[in-house]
Amino acid sequence: MKIGTAYFFDSRNRQMADLSGLASKIQEQISTGKRILTPSDDPVVSARLARMATGASNDTQSASNVKLAQSLLGQGDTALESVANDLQRAQELLVRAGSDTLNDDNRAALAAELKSIVDNLYSTANTTDVRGTALFGGSGSGAAYTRAADGTISYAGEGEAPPIPIGNGVNVQATDSGARIFGNIQAGAGTKDVFQIVGDLAAALDVGGSATPAARQQALADASDGLKNALERVNTARASIGARGARLDIESERLSQAANDYQIDRGNLEGVDVQAAVTDLQKTMLTLQATQASFSKLSQLSLFDYIN
Repeated sequence: MKIGTAYFFDSRNRQMADLSGLASKIQEQISTGKRILTPSDDPVVSARLARMATGASNDTQSASNVKLAQSLLGQGDTALESVANDLQRAQELLVRAGSDTLNDDNRAALAAELKSIVDNLYSTANTTDVRGTALFGGSGSGAAYTRAADGTISYAGEGEAPPIPIGNGVNVQATDSGARIFGNIQAGAGTKDVFQIVGDLAAALDVGGSATPAARQQALADASDGLKNALERVNTARASIGARGARLDIESERLSQAANDYQIDRGNLEGVDVQAAVTDLQKTMLTLQATQASFSKLSQLSLFDYIN
C-alpha cells in the first residue's frame, strides 16, 4: 500500500498540532489552576459547577441581605435605647413632680425638661436608616412623624416595612413601625402615643396647666401609667430585635460556611493537580519534540520520493 507524500505531511502536521494544542492546554491549566477550561472538557462536572455557581450567587445575595438586616436591627435597637433612656428620665421627673414641696416655678422647670424630652423622642422616631428611609416609617416613603404648628405629633408612615429575604423562602422583619411601638399605649382611662403621654405631663406641670391640685395629681397618675406601659412596649420591641439579631447571626454563619464549602468543592471539581500536570506537560513536550525530529528526518529521505 502506497502512502502519499501529501497524506504523510498532513498526518504528521495534525499529530504535531494536536500535541502542541495539548501542551498549550496543559500550560493554561497550570497557569489558571483549573482543570476544566471549557464545558466540553467535562460536560457533567461543568453542569454541576454551573448549578453550584447559581447557588453560590444566591447565597451571596442572601449574605448581603443579612448584613443589611443586621444593620437595620442595630439602628433600631440604638434608637429604642435612646427612647428608653428618655422615658426613664421622664419617670424620674414625674416622681419629683409629685412632691408637695414644689412650687409653680419648680414644676415649670420640670415641664421645660419634659418638653425637651418630647423633642428628643420626635427626633429619634424620625431616624433615617442606612438606606435613607425612615427607620420607623413602615412602608412609607417620607418621614415617620410630622409635627403641626401647635406641636401635635402625628404618625405619617404606612403599615409595616416589607420583610427582607435572607434565604430560600426565609425572610426577616428588620424594622418596626412607629405606630406599633410608640402608639396606642394605655395611659389611665384611655390610650395615647408616647409623645402625647410626655407632652400632657409637661402641660400639666407648666404654669396654668392644671386647674386644681387634684387635676394635677390625676395627670401625674395617668402619666405614670402611660410611661410604665410605654417603657414596657419599648423593652419588648428591643427583646424582639435581639431575638431576630440572634437568628441573623446563625444565618450569617451558615452562609459563611456555605461559601467556604463552595470554594472547596469547586476547587476539588475543577482544580488541577499541578504536579501531575507538569509531568504531563513534560511528557507531551518530549513526544512533540520526538515527533518533530522524526518528521524532519523522514521527510528528507529519498525513499519516500521513490515509494511515491
